[in-house]
Amino acid sequence: MKAEEQERIVKQIAKELSLSLKQVRTTVGLLDEGNTIPFIARYRKEMTGELDENQLRDIEERTGYLRNLEERKREVIRIINEQGKLTAELKASIVQAVKLQEVEDLYRPYRQKRKTRASMAKEKGLEPLANWIWDQPKQGDLLAEAAKYVDTDKGVETSEDAVQGAMDIIAENVADDAAIRAWVRRYAMDHGVLTSEAKDAELESVYENYYSYREVAKKMPPHRILAINRGERENILKVGLEVPAESVHTYMGSQLLKGSSIVKSVLESIFEDAYKRLIAPSIEREIRAELTEKGENQAISIFSGNLRSLLLQPPVKGRCVLGVDPAFRTGCKLAVVDDTGKMLEVAVTYPTPPHNKRKEAADKIRELITKYSIQLIVIGNGTASRETEQFVSEIISELNQKDLAYLIVNEAGASVYSASKLAQEEFPDLDVAERSAVSIARRVQDPLAELVKIDPKAIGVGQYQHDVTQKHLEESLKAVVESAVNHVGVDVNTASPSLLSYVAGVNATTAKNIVKYRESNGKFSTRKQLQSVPRLGAKTYEQCIGFMRISEGDNALDSTPIHPESYAVVDKIFKELNVELNRLGSQELNTMLAEQDIENLATRLEVGVPTLRDIIESLQRPGRDPREELPLPIFRTDVLKLEDLAAGMELQGTVRNVIDFGAFVDIGIKSDGLVHISQLSNGYVKHPMDVVSVGDNVTVWVLNIDLKKGRVGLTMRNPHKEQ
Repeated sequence: MKAEEQERIVKQIAKELSLSLKQVRTTVGLLDEGNTIPFIARYRKEMTGELDENQLRDIEERTGYLRNLEERKREVIRIINEQGKLTAELKASIVQAVKLQEVEDLYRPYRQKRKTRASMAKEKGLEPLANWIWDQPKQGDLLAEAAKYVDTDKGVETSEDAVQGAMDIIAENVADDAAIRAWVRRYAMDHGVLTSEAKDAELESVYENYYSYREVAKKMPPHRILAINRGERENILKVGLEVPAESVHTYMGSQLLKGSSIVKSVLESIFEDAYKRLIAPSIEREIRAELTEKGENQAISIFSGNLRSLLLQPPVKGRCVLGVDPAFRTGCKLAVVDDTGKMLEVAVTYPTPPHNKRKEAADKIRELITKYSIQLIVIGNGTASRETEQFVSEIISELNQKDLAYLIVNEAGASVYSASKLAQEEFPDLDVAERSAVSIARRVQDPLAELVKIDPKAIGVGQYQHDVTQKHLEESLKAVVESAVNHVGVDVNTASPSLLSYVAGVNATTAKNIVKYRESNGKFSTRKQLQSVPRLGAKTYEQCIGFMRISEGDNALDSTPIHPESYAVVDKIFKELNVELNRLGSQELNTMLAEQDIENLATRLEVGVPTLRDIIESLQRPGRDPREELPLPIFRTDVLKLEDLAAGMELQGTVRNVIDFGAFVDIGIKSDGLVHISQLSNGYVKHPMDVVSVGDNVTVWVLNIDLKKGRVGLTMRNPHKEQ
């Protein structure tokens, strides 16, 4: 890429994202050198001015788009130049374009077209007549002028035929005018009304709200756009875009008419035809595509935010867990895992209909609780979940053990995992449902380590995730998992290949090689040993090593997020403080570190302030898991029924999903209750994600109950306090 193109890209991104030229230039350079975003965000803060991961990903995305744009500009300029039609003004307009749409609009008149009415008229020799009309003569006779072009051999039988052909040529020229198209596109987005109607008004469907619907296009919320799109795709809705055509005609006239002429009315007819036949259909497609992109971006943003919150749920440590994959006909699969996640025993019971073998099932569960000193029973939230929950709560009540509780977890994706090749390799002797029960149990012990084994799309915390571009969704969700894994860090001696493959710079092959090396040579005792792993080269080592943790290794710093490139800085810090490294984690050292003037110390040690700040924080909390700062999920011992609820009742719940119009909260009944966006706070809420995240423990009050539909409306606005 030419230097001027690169600089143009840097300037454009800096302007769009309100960043300095240096920040953008440096970041693009780091990305081009093969550095990963987690690595740049954590270990190159001085270079980027402390840009966070989201800002870095925005730069990466825009760089890719604008580089493709520059490539397209070069191609368009080449093609027009080969036609001998490239002017200095046109070239400048193409070069200065910042959107692909602008480039395509400018290229449109020069693009090879299939046979059109205009091209056929040109073949008949009618272009000079079109030029005569376009010059807008003050006097003369149009039909008399047109008579000069009557030629039966060419298919121009009459003067009227000649005029019509000339009008077709002008209509296409008007429709190809980049400035006209840009104005119509803006106007259509600002004033166009998206309409939907039922193809069969008698048909019952989930789209009934849209059977006779109208809304200004640009004001449509993303979830509504995707709902209407889906209804159209399922052939239930007919969707269109209404734009005030008269306003478009008036604008065209104001830009293209040169005052009074003998062809004014003809030109006005041409403008109407150009808009209706040539501009409106394509502009409608473009507006619909733009709206869909808006809807998709929001849906992917919501899915990404929810997924990150779910992945970063705090691990429930030190408990032997009984996982339950509930079902009716095939029975409830049970799996006991110890506090390290090791599977101890699997079983199957049939407490639910149609079998109703409650006594045998209760005996088996009591036996497992006693045998393994189980403290937590984890139930998947799928089919027969609430019936199983009722059954388990009765057993807990009978046993009356103070430290025994149960928890409902989102089992989305458990069946996908249990049928995967990965699960078959991990548990070759278990059937699919038994593997699922193990996964459900482990989801509580370490949500991140278990959930990375599952395709992120299968983890049900999205909204309209099946209605978006799957490639874009996959890329975004992969970035979220990568971000979460590197935020927490990975214990290189216990991590699965799935978990290791998300560490910055590590691919699936390298992840498997790390595990093979570990199995052949025993536990890693230092980070340096990773350099001996096949296919783990110098660049990969640089990118990943800060996110790899070795607990109880030869070097205490290997259990921290401090990058080995900064170990020399740590040595200087300890010399400054006159303390040995074995004091790491002591209260004495933490007090000394807390008293340091970071800026002065950074100057003395010749290190950047952001890097030193991170090092000091890591030294104060070695081996810390950032998830431990979050509250644990709500453990329950008893179950609620819908009939137990009453308006105004106060409950504790767990946020299961956040969407555009509110949040679904598990309050311990069969279906999650909805807190509408208007009930999330006493103040104005722009989006539910500003207030709640998946996994949050929240206090809610029952707002309304619909026994017939099994729905509960909740509020987070305390009704017992003055609003």
